[in-house]
Amino acid sequence: MKKFEADSLEKVYDLAKKEFECSITELVIEVIQQPTNGFLGFGKKKAIICAYKKENSTLKAAESKSYKNKDVKIEDVSSKIENSKLEEKTIVKEEKKEILKDVPKVESKEQIFDNFYGEEKGEISKIFIRKDKDIVLKEVKEGLNLLFNESCFNLEDIKVSFYDDETLFIEFLGEDSALLIGKEGYRYKALSYILFNWINDKYGLMLRLEVAEFLKNQEQAISLYLEPVIELIKEKGSFKTKPLDGILVHIALKRLREEFPLKYVAVKTNIKGEKYVLVNEYKAREN
Repeated sequence: MKKFEADSLEKVYDLAKKEFECSITELVIEVIQQPTNGFLGFGKKKAIICAYKKENSTLKAAESKSYKNKDVKIEDVSSKIENSKLEEKTIVKEEKKEILKDVPKVESKEQIFDNFYGEEKGEISKIFIRKDKDIVLKEVKEGLNLLFNESCFNLEDIKVSFYDDETLFIEFLGEDSALLIGKEGYRYKALSYILFNWINDKYGLMLRLEVAEFLKNQEQAISLYLEPVIELIKEKGSFKTKPLDGILVHIALKRLREEFPLKYVAVKTNIKGEKYVLVNEYKAREN
């Protein structure tokens, strides 16, 4: 019996077939480990099987032939193989349904984004019984340590504190902390969505996430962009920012609301699905 590893079951089966130079039906296979995708690039598992070729498969195939009136009748196993594959797929689907049945429903990415950036939907807010701040900090820190202690990233102690009464501040520092940002901030955005969905749903709090000073640098960049924008708004009374990505939308929204408390300032989405901030006279909100 030999052991084989690959990224998926299909690939690992191909390795076994090539090694023994036979079809999959001539092998005895034991699945040691199912493949998993992991989380944010870590925790990924490969498919692992052990396999060996059936003994005397050629002889047994010859014995399975039956002869009558000198006509050779060979049992057609192709249909059985196809039926076996269909049964296997059905079993896998049923297992997935059983697993997913117990998984709690998570809001869609767009719903989480809208909640995170304060777009108003006119819905009744969920009522929270606020826990003591020290208890919240302790529980969040324990949850983060549980998530990242076994990761491949070399991180310092994760800092958790209250930014204000309604916002939790989480900071990741360390040698590998910049890897949590990802190309064009895609890992940062994914991490912020996940952490916000957890913290907001459980504690009713907002989130301010800092990873290797990424948030600080983004705030500086958007501040430079907004300086001439603010002057234009003061002159013309309204303005629509360029499409902004991820955390930049939130930073721009907060800054413009602070600068123009008597105007209507909100996050909008264009036909391409891009987010921008609209500043207008307050009466425009009723239209």
